[in-house]
Amino acid sequence: MVIADWPGVNPEWSRHIDVPSTSGADFPGTVRRWHLLDNGGELARRGLAPQGTLLCVHGNPTWSYLWRSLLAAGSDPAHPWRVVAVDQLDMGFSERTGTFRRLADRINDLGDVTAALDLAGPVVSVGHDWGGVISLGWALAHTDQLAGVVLTNTAVHQPAGSPIPPALRLALHPAVHRWGTTTTDAFLRVTHSLAHPPLPADVRNAFMAPYRSAPRRAGVGNFVADIPVDASHPSFAALNGVADGVRGLEVPVLMLWGPRDPIFSDRYLKDLLTRLPHADVHRYEDAGHLVAEDRNIAPAVFDWLAGRVTHGGDSVADPGPAAEGDAVTGPAAPADGRGFTPLWTLLGELAGGPSAGGRAVVEMAPDGTVARSLTWRQLEESVGHLSAGLQGAGVGPGSRVSLMVPPGVDLTVALYACLRLGAVVVVADAGLGTRGLSRAVKGATPDVLIGIDKALAAARALGWASRRISVQDLPAGPRRLLGVETSLAALARAGAGRAAAGTAPASSPDADSPAAVLFTSGSTGPAKGVLYTHRQLAAMRDTVAGTFGIKPGQKLVAGFAPFALLGPALGTVSVTPAMDVTAPRTLTARALADAAAAIDATVVFASPAALRNVVATRDGLSPEGTAALRRVQLLLSAGAPVPEPLLAEVQRLLPAASLHTPYGMTEALPVTDISLEQIQAAAADAEAGRTPGAGNGVCVGHPVQGARIAVIPLAADGTAPGAEPVTEPGVTGEILVSAPHVKDGYDRLWLTGQASAGPAGWHRTGDVGHFDADGRLWVEGRLAHIITAPPGVVTPVGAEQAIERLDGVRMAAVVGVGPAGTQAVAAVVETVPPARKAGPAGTELARKVRSAAQGAGVSVAAVLVVPAQPTDIRHNAKIDRSRLAQWASSVLAGGRRVAP
Repeated sequence: MVIADWPGVNPEWSRHIDVPSTSGADFPGTVRRWHLLDNGGELARRGLAPQGTLLCVHGNPTWSYLWRSLLAAGSDPAHPWRVVAVDQLDMGFSERTGTFRRLADRINDLGDVTAALDLAGPVVSVGHDWGGVISLGWALAHTDQLAGVVLTNTAVHQPAGSPIPPALRLALHPAVHRWGTTTTDAFLRVTHSLAHPPLPADVRNAFMAPYRSAPRRAGVGNFVADIPVDASHPSFAALNGVADGVRGLEVPVLMLWGPRDPIFSDRYLKDLLTRLPHADVHRYEDAGHLVAEDRNIAPAVFDWLAGRVTHGGDSVADPGPAAEGDAVTGPAAPADGRGFTPLWTLLGELAGGPSAGGRAVVEMAPDGTVARSLTWRQLEESVGHLSAGLQGAGVGPGSRVSLMVPPGVDLTVALYACLRLGAVVVVADAGLGTRGLSRAVKGATPDVLIGIDKALAAARALGWASRRISVQDLPAGPRRLLGVETSLAALARAGAGRAAAGTAPASSPDADSPAAVLFTSGSTGPAKGVLYTHRQLAAMRDTVAGTFGIKPGQKLVAGFAPFALLGPALGTVSVTPAMDVTAPRTLTARALADAAAAIDATVVFASPAALRNVVATRDGLSPEGTAALRRVQLLLSAGAPVPEPLLAEVQRLLPAASLHTPYGMTEALPVTDISLEQIQAAAADAEAGRTPGAGNGVCVGHPVQGARIAVIPLAADGTAPGAEPVTEPGVTGEILVSAPHVKDGYDRLWLTGQASAGPAGWHRTGDVGHFDADGRLWVEGRLAHIITAPPGVVTPVGAEQAIERLDGVRMAAVVGVGPAGTQAVAAVVETVPPARKAGPAGTELARKVRSAAQGAGVSVAAVLVVPAQPTDIRHNAKIDRSRLAQWASSVLAGGRRVAP
């Protein structure tokens, strides 16, 4: 054993202890020799008093080396914890016993070790793979010492009728088992190959070190053989005991998960969450089975310990939001001053009032005619029947239901039926793209998926949900092929019967129970699931209604699909134009006008990309369509900055409309509001220098009612490390928002939620901006896109706006090239007409771009052109600056001039 060959391990941590065995696998009086990695001696030598002990248990075929990052982090004087990582008997560098040790034996063995070490608590158990089950077994037997539980990719239960993972089935096959696990090192090599990215050679060698010969690998083979595949297995009862017992654990729990695990997939995470529903969860996208190797999990573990497990072993629950009314850090009061009113309340009120026979939801056909519609009475009745039908099918409070239905009648009915029932709707729209959509749905682990045929086919092929429901009745053949158990139509018929018999849902869900998981656009990384409660969805409705004066009876054209779902809650007649909802830029002027004419619209919501195409296709308008658009009174556009010239063009199409561009995000929509006239006034103030702080960014106006905004000032390295919110004019920093409609958290992204939740009561948006002297907010870009040039920090949006005002420039992005702190500024422009090839710009265009940027205070070192900017799929407007920065660096270094 050469400890020097174990990268990342302090030799002082490695030691052996002799432990009297009480296991039934051993003769009485047997003493077993265990190997540990233990930083307790180091802490003592340095005079550091540990706050508790992390008891770390590896799985198969790893060893205590897996936990070296926790050992190193626990040795930090800032948060000293003793970390004891054991090598299980017959594994790692512990004794080869020559016995076959079952699950119950291994749980008992771990208790023998902690008794020998005299661990008195507080102890936080940490486990991976089958070490997770063993650590939980120990936890259940030592609740008096237990302060918390940390789990990484593990399982405690195999669903009945569901086969164990293919990799384990192969390893258990009689023709493969001994050869693959013991005679050769194949099982180890396959396991090591699951790392993302691949393990470095020295780390891989360290993992192989205890298992260089077949006799040393006997425990590996026995571990595999001890997997309980069915009720006849000798360890089945022990596993069931752990699975049932953890339901009673009341200590804090943290689960860190690698979703790319072919062994312990998200279905096992879902099962664990049914047993430990209070657990904090973080899924590391693109990490796999060896999540502790794929990602540095130590920061997450120690941040969690600091917030959830206190010195002395007292467990602390989630503190929740700050109390209302705190002048500095507390969230704002409810927008409308009332208590919670469910999102669906207006449906019932309108169905029982004078508007009962009026249209509520309208669905457009591709040819611009009305395909079908529902009155308020029909909508209320349809929602009630479907809600009762879903309840009869076993969908209830807390059930996750993924909705993959185009905007229109079916989606509206399904959404409100689920909300009324207390089910959690998962809204991952097709605008995320195929890969993003699959990632989002799998991460949310829905119990049920409701979809059209295309979505059902994808769900069957990709395993998105175990239960699938079609929109319409399907013939027997397609139903079997798609794995569909029923349809919305059939459920509604069954629900009508339940309602007639008085067995329909009788109560509404609690205001603070989960209501929806809504996904971000994925423009700055993988789309994140934002978790909303019923109270927060209602607060969003009230904020939108109060800010924009939207009242029941108004008529809404939703050119952005998610916004259509809010229409019935506002009491508006709602319609989505005939368009490809996955590509907002496909909205034409004629389609918008047809939808407006169909309901005599008063309100329009459309993304900036949609508005660009509406303006570009206005020549296709008929006189009737032109007249319908002229009757619109309010236009809202959000999702990305809307240039003032584009708004001016839209104003000519909608001359009677007040044009507003609210600023917000999936986590909080809206946050601020500004009208075209106010945008023009702000621009004039900036140009004339009348208002200190005006300029350098997009002016997004003042906070909406009920919301408060502040910033955390930027440091010289482009980060926002402070904790004190400020509102002084001219101070650039990360934008904070506090409002009743701010998200509850991120779905299974605990670490991301922690990073965005601070100071207390505020949400960190990840956007950067400043206030002017009139209290208006100016957005300067994303924190992740800040450029750290030698003269100082550069934010991109101000220069981009200046460049986009040039003739022949459609969209511009300003990015940093080179090492942090010494970055050069590159401008990447999309021209009109589009450039034929990507690469350096021509001399004249480069001169104009540099001059425009210099006028905004930014010195541009290089100007590049692209045929089209890489934008997000949902909005077709948010430029992927990180991708452009990598591309620009490659091109300027002499790389291939291919489009980014």
